[in-house]
Amino acid sequence: MNRTRPRALLTATGVALAVAALSSCSGGAVAAGGDGGAAGSKEVPPMRISVNLTGESAKAGEPVTVTLAEGKLREVTVTDSKGARLDGKVAADGRTWTSARNATPGTAYAVEARDAGGATAKAAFTTAAPEKVNKLTLAPGKNTTVGIGQPLSIVFDHPVKNKADVEKHLKVTTSNNTEGSWGWMQDWSGKDRVDWRPKEYWKAGTKVTLDATLSGIDSGAAGGWFVRDYTTTFSIGKNQLVKVDLDNHRLTLTRDGVTVKDVPMSAGTPGGEKASWRGKTVLMSKEGTINMRSETVGLGDAYDKMVDYSMRLTWSGMYAHAAPWNAAYFGNANKSSGCIGMSDADAKSVYDAVQVGDPFEVTGSDAKGTQALNNGYGEWNLSWAEWQAKSALR
Repeated sequence: MNRTRPRALLTATGVALAVAALSSCSGGAVAAGGDGGAAGSKEVPPMRISVNLTGESAKAGEPVTVTLAEGKLREVTVTDSKGARLDGKVAADGRTWTSARNATPGTAYAVEARDAGGATAKAAFTTAAPEKVNKLTLAPGKNTTVGIGQPLSIVFDHPVKNKADVEKHLKVTTSNNTEGSWGWMQDWSGKDRVDWRPKEYWKAGTKVTLDATLSGIDSGAAGGWFVRDYTTTFSIGKNQLVKVDLDNHRLTLTRDGVTVKDVPMSAGTPGGEKASWRGKTVLMSKEGTINMRSETVGLGDAYDKMVDYSMRLTWSGMYAHAAPWNAAYFGNANKSSGCIGMSDADAKSVYDAVQVGDPFEVTGSDAKGTQALNNGYGEWNLSWAEWQAKSALR
């Protein structure tokens, strides 16, 4: 099959050629006959269309528009090389069809249109390849179950200048119409990040879905294009909350408002960098037995230990974990290097009970300040109005 370069609308003198080329295709504008031709059948007049995107390096990031020269469109199908379709609709006057989504960079598309009389026409084009592709990392993981404090978090590989346009294409749906909002920040890693936080802690049992319809969206200068969509789902587990009282040296775990654990602990030494952070944080991960070295958190050579039942609370290195070497201080003094230490038995008990995403609410005067927004998940330290103000659409 011969494939031609995009051409202008065929005139009446080209009708015979268009009918003869019924089985061929080309970019830009084409004309084709209908399905007639059998003895005694009435010949369907040829159909002529034009497409706003043409050639082998068409501009991406804008909708596809198909225009009919005469008559009214009945349907239009725009399909990429993987078989995925661009949805769209015909205008009220029947002359044009416009896709609901933008054309994605570096993608070949086939166009087929049919008018009210049954005639068809085809076209094809390929969008220019992107100079840079932006990708993202989602948390929590797909099909996971997490605690009532877990936000939906997206970290981008490259800068996002067009934040409002990107946010418009991030749709969160929940099983119980939970109210929430997106908020932008710079991640601890230095990359752009946007989180979706409910107004209040999640209700247990909530089902959450994200549809990030980003394919064909431009991140802006230095960010590159998104060339695919993303979808993830997760569920909210038990209604659990951990409270850490720095002044009274106790850690309590409540479930459905009832205290199920109350254990003595020793937190960070007050008065310097070894003090703990206060505020509402979220359990980021359960990491088990890990090597903790003081130089990784800017505390020189103070320690180098294998630590059991490690539960990460911040990117800066604040954990809850077993700390049997500090047993003399459990319940009466804060003498750690910033973490929340417990006995082996108590740490195991808490570790086995908590879920990733459970809130840890740390209170008391023996702290070096409030956890930063991007140091893990610090958004619960903002009021609802303050959090909403971080949306690019406010």
